[in-house]
Amino acid sequence: MTKLRSLPLKQITIDDSFWNKYTKLVPEVIIPYQWDILNDKVEDAEPSHCINNFEIAAKLKEGEFQGAVFQDTDVAKWLEAVAFSLASRPDPELEKSADEVIKLIGKAQAEDGYLNTYFTIKEPALRFTNLKEGHELYTAGHLIEAAVAYYKTTGKDEFLKIMMRFADLICSVFSEENNSKGYPGHQEIELALIKLYEVTGTKKYMELAKAFIERRGKAPNYFLEEEKTPLYKNIFPELQDYLPIYSQSHIPAREQTTAEGHAVRAVYMYCAMADLAYEYGDQELFQVCEKLWDNIVSRRMYITGGIGSSGLLERFTTDYDLPNNSNYAETCASIGLALFGRRMAQITHDGRYMDIVETALYNTVLSGIAMDGKSFFYVNPLEVWPDNCMPRTSKEHVKPVRQKWFGVACCPPNIARTLASLGEYAYFTSEDSLWVNLFISGTVKANIKGKEISVDVQTEFPHKGRVQLSIGGGSELTFTLAVRIPGYVREYSASLDKAEIKDAECQNGYLYIEVSGQSLLELEFSLPVRFLHANPLVREDSGKVAIQKGPLIYCLEEADNGGNLPAVYIDTKKPIKEEYIPELLGGTTVLTVYGKKLSDSNWKEKELYKESELIWEDKEFKAVPYCYWCNRKPGEMLVWIKELL
Repeated sequence: MTKLRSLPLKQITIDDSFWNKYTKLVPEVIIPYQWDILNDKVEDAEPSHCINNFEIAAKLKEGEFQGAVFQDTDVAKWLEAVAFSLASRPDPELEKSADEVIKLIGKAQAEDGYLNTYFTIKEPALRFTNLKEGHELYTAGHLIEAAVAYYKTTGKDEFLKIMMRFADLICSVFSEENNSKGYPGHQEIELALIKLYEVTGTKKYMELAKAFIERRGKAPNYFLEEEKTPLYKNIFPELQDYLPIYSQSHIPAREQTTAEGHAVRAVYMYCAMADLAYEYGDQELFQVCEKLWDNIVSRRMYITGGIGSSGLLERFTTDYDLPNNSNYAETCASIGLALFGRRMAQITHDGRYMDIVETALYNTVLSGIAMDGKSFFYVNPLEVWPDNCMPRTSKEHVKPVRQKWFGVACCPPNIARTLASLGEYAYFTSEDSLWVNLFISGTVKANIKGKEISVDVQTEFPHKGRVQLSIGGGSELTFTLAVRIPGYVREYSASLDKAEIKDAECQNGYLYIEVSGQSLLELEFSLPVRFLHANPLVREDSGKVAIQKGPLIYCLEEADNGGNLPAVYIDTKKPIKEEYIPELLGGTTVLTVYGKKLSDSNWKEKELYKESELIWEDKEFKAVPYCYWCNRKPGEMLVWIKELL
């Protein structure tokens, strides 16, 4: 099966009432704000030190390295977001700023091509002596991805050449002759090397990515052996009692059937495995990807598309262990899940993967950024009581309000590059087809059968299920539109030029319709509000319901419903009221549900336990999309709500 292609971002325009709230922030707010952060110009925010580190490494100033060992990646992801943004919205001043940063990166590069400010400034004698914790290859991966994106957008190759020099060095260092056993402690470079191969045609880059995957998990464990070497130096105290399962190096990749360890590392590795399986026609490796995907989405994923339930080591735990008020669900992990799902959809042409991609994008990824573009969640819980989010407790990682920045700030620039590249998720193409994955108003241009076509998309999705696709192009050209029918849609209708379509093929979650230039395709999806239950083995959610409309998961907030939200019980037999409120949260559908709340009116101040009659208060409760929580004022939040039986 031919892998579907993402379209160049310059061929996609997004002008959508839902997504504009975020995508327009990228060039106008997010990129400038994060540039100020990288230059340590935002008061009361965690310092970044990023540009300062590069200036020291380039010998433009004197000083000590500051920040995390992987601090350079914040600059890399910022540059990648800039590249994606420039593709859809040219900005000469922004491009000039990016060019200057790239020149600075070039000046910080060593004569042999090595590039990493931590080891250049702080530990020059310890290059590649701590792959377990040093993040050199992870950092290189993000810089490579940024260089590829910038080259594809601007055609400028200075950054690409810088990173090719480093990639060439890495290929030499980790060749079969020099180090035939080493691989990254934090996976990322594997998928970056494949991208570098795709844009340069240099096959050794992809071959090294394959070698890193094949070496991983073989006995004796590379990281445990590395710890015994004289130059090894521990960087992270929490990793002193190292378990290889944390980095998915406990067994070979081909033998893995369950998602284990650090969630971001895992899904980045699975992305590379999917890419490699396709490039090499490796069916065995692809079947491993399918098993790992199924394990995540059927046993280890939150209803919001969050993954990695443990606050300790940001990791997967065991099947159905999905606590709501102490979970981690790192924003980067959901971004990685979306990247993995996108690849699986491109390879299989199966819409079930894009169902999960959509869930992650609309819920956890958007939850990770405030609607002003200037504060962020690293952790995405499904239940919050601000009073118990206390330092040095099991919930110290849970923040009840978004933060201006973080000491470890991988998530904010990752969100920026994801929002800037949203079009890559929305559409795919093949030789004779255009695939519509997400329902986002705007326009898309594509080359189908050697001819250019355009499609104008108009929708109020996810609030309403009507989607109009106006096809432009030569009337003599007939091609296929493959439109995803989301898994949550039970009823839909379609018409072409006002004539109802009754015989179109629907396969693997896509509706295949033959269209030609100057056609109008209209779809109507039923998007009723639904009460969802969790598998009873998800112990945290027994006797509870979550609320869904389209791809959006809803939550209760203290701002609408008062405090002590766990005392709320919903009557799922009563109808739900829907109301679109233009002035609320930039315009959103608010749901009113009905039920009861336990009263504390018969409890005295010093009573903690006693025999007591339950006193109920009849109430109505307002629910808003989870992605918007804490955009008004801090307070309690709840996704899974007790069901009144």
